[in-house]
Amino acid sequence: MTTTDENATTDAASRNPADGTGIEALAHLHDGGDYRRLAERTAEPVVLRELARCEYPFVWHAIAKNPATPVDTLAGLADRYHSDYNDNLLLLLLVGHPSVTGACLDRVVEAVARKLAAGERPYRAAMELAARTDLPAERVLQLGAEPGASARLRRGLSRVLAARPAD
Repeated sequence: MTTTDENATTDAASRNPADGTGIEALAHLHDGGDYRRLAERTAEPVVLRELARCEYPFVWHAIAKNPATPVDTLAGLADRYHSDYNDNLLLLLLVGHPSVTGACLDRVVEAVARKLAAGERPYRAAMELAARTDLPAERVLQLGAEPGASARLRRGLSRVLAARPAD
């Protein structure tokens, strides 16, 4: 195979002309809806990373729902800010993503803690974190100790932790 053939193979791998979800699709984005549709359909890590840099929170939500999103991109989304509603929804989606584990999960937990400390209410994300068996109960209980955590949230966290399967 010649160098030209190798470049053609590499280019073909980064493009998916059949469904328009490859890297070349980024050049054809005209509005937020185009970004969202591409984020929902693509499985290309490089495209998802580039889309995560846009300013549209609904695109971040689509990226957080996409099972092909790389872990580093998901971790970066944990630190994005737009508005209380959009940020809390994004954190909830990140908590539910199957690839969010280890250091990425730690980053999401820290983002939820920051939101609570700032007086925001990422309560659904906190409750979903409590349901995750890969997160130590002590770490979940620390969320309930944040200044923005309500008594109702603390009771809910305790209830979900008690319902977890025993190790």
